[in-house]
Amino acid sequence: MRFTNVIAHNAAGALLGKPVSEEQVRRAVLDILEANPLCSLSTVTPDNRAYINTAYFCYSEELEFYFLSHPRSTHCQNVAANSSMAMAIFSSKQEWLGPDRGVQLFGTAIQAESTEASKAEELYAKRFSAYRNWKSTGLGELESEYRFYRFVALRLKVLDDVSFGDAVFLSATVDRNNAVQS
Repeated sequence: MRFTNVIAHNAAGALLGKPVSEEQVRRAVLDILEANPLCSLSTVTPDNRAYINTAYFCYSEELEFYFLSHPRSTHCQNVAANSSMAMAIFSSKQEWLGPDRGVQLFGTAIQAESTEASKAEELYAKRFSAYRNWKSTGLGELESEYRFYRFVALRLKVLDDVSFGDAVFLSATVDRNNAVQS
């Protein structure tokens, strides 16, 4: 997985001549992900309206994200009907005129099956130690129906004032070297 088409721009979208390496983008993104266990995920309703939900997430180095949720929840029903999804990850403890930091990801989501579900569970348990305990305590009927969902980022936008300058946004494509997208 690589970041391609890396573009630095300001809030108005004007391009900046600021050179940024793929490694700088990768380091900023992974630092933001590691520091923040919650995301906001946006899905599309059947009547083409935006819907947002908050979830705990885990991720792979290839920017595959996983979250645990109930298949009958609104956001999971939305994903079943339309795989388009976006995620925003940032700290809510940031302060106005802060240095600010966050990442927005755009891609597709599906319910994780088979090996992907196993990978999700392994990553989730590694990130959230309480998960294994929760699962082993004898889940109720509702909890036993929870499933992992896989979100694959195709594009992203990063804001990291300390690393790249005040209000400098980096946009990039996530190039998976012709890997199969699901």
